[in-house]
Amino acid sequence: MIWNESMECMSREQLREIQSIRLKKMVEYVYHNTPFYRKKFQEMDITPDDIKGIEDISKLPFTDKLDLRDNYPFGLAAVPMSEIVRIHASSGTTGKPVVVLYTRKDLATWTESISRAFAAYGATKEDIFQVSYGYGLFTGGLGAHDGATNIGASVIPMSSGNTQKQITLMHDFGASVLCCTPSYAMFLGEAMKESGYLRDEFKLRVGAFGAEPWTENMRRELESLLGIKAYDIYGLSEVAGPGVGYECSFQCGTHLNEDYYYPEIVDPKTGEPLPEGTLGELCFTHLTKEGMPLLRYRTHDLTALHYDKCECGRTLVRMDRILGRCDDMLIIRGVNVFPTQIEAVILSLKEFEPHYLLVVDRVNNTDTCELRVEVKEEYFVDEMAQMVGLQKKLEAELRSITGIGFKVKLVEPKGIERSTGKAKRVIDNRKL
Repeated sequence: MIWNESMECMSREQLREIQSIRLKKMVEYVYHNTPFYRKKFQEMDITPDDIKGIEDISKLPFTDKLDLRDNYPFGLAAVPMSEIVRIHASSGTTGKPVVVLYTRKDLATWTESISRAFAAYGATKEDIFQVSYGYGLFTGGLGAHDGATNIGASVIPMSSGNTQKQITLMHDFGASVLCCTPSYAMFLGEAMKESGYLRDEFKLRVGAFGAEPWTENMRRELESLLGIKAYDIYGLSEVAGPGVGYECSFQCGTHLNEDYYYPEIVDPKTGEPLPEGTLGELCFTHLTKEGMPLLRYRTHDLTALHYDKCECGRTLVRMDRILGRCDDMLIIRGVNVFPTQIEAVILSLKEFEPHYLLVVDRVNNTDTCELRVEVKEEYFVDEMAQMVGLQKKLEAELRSITGIGFKVKLVEPKGIERSTGKAKRVIDNRKL
């Protein structure tokens, strides 16, 4: 189902015209309403008159997460706080949180965006959504909640955690759509198996999973475990939370709502724009946001964009699955390694669960890598030779794919700590 056919299926020429009009208005808006951007423009010796259309976007300054932290809490607001109706924040491991501000119109835009996503997954007003993203400062819970309400569906506002109650209410209320992180979905699936309920007693049929990178192998694992069709939903707090992008039924990329959030791919090192289909860093420019609009915000997500029309009929640009983040990439003995690569290898082997922890350290000026991986119950045995053989098998596969030698430590079932939110997959103890 297509929620807003006029926008989602608009010709590329028409869409580009709308983007140009909106960008020119946005540049004027931030120049006059956001001192941060006015100063940036002056430093770069540009004025709003220099931006004639979307083709001039590369003339504009980049914005990074550090800019948001330096202007904490409300330094990037473009309207008086009396017009702000929602404040979200994302807390990193260090430093000040990133604050995001919304007017009523901004919330309506976000709701429209995520409604398009849910419609693309085949959800309707007949569905019951179990929203198991965290509610509160994190954008996932309230974003999914508003989108589901907007399409007319019933919503169970569970938030994350309290897993046994999640299972009980999912069963008793007949939840048909699950919204959460893929790692928590895996946790819920395991809990369902142990709950005493039979799988066919649940009405679950669709999963909307996001907030962390995940692989095609993980998709197949979740679909098998939960008996659902699993869809990726993309977003980030600084832009709009979940609903910035979504998969359609053909699942050949993530459609981006580029009438609201204009995407670019740039070289992570130079910032230069890259051609269509080239892997690089994803940036977004708000085209309609009022409360706290951002120009060329660097997400640090690594992906590529494709502009050909999708089989579903949508003309919105499609984004490849996120490879990882520039700042999540590990350089180990001179080799670039992403956690998603490791996950894909683990899930390609039937003996392992998709639960792992990579510990990177430096001993005598040499990088060391210990990968702790859960073995499935049916393959976890007391026979030492079998376990050593399993360990060597995984080490060989990892070396073949990544070019790195990993020390694999096999862990008994449920030996890796579970997360109700974003999973912690990597511990880097090196002083880099």
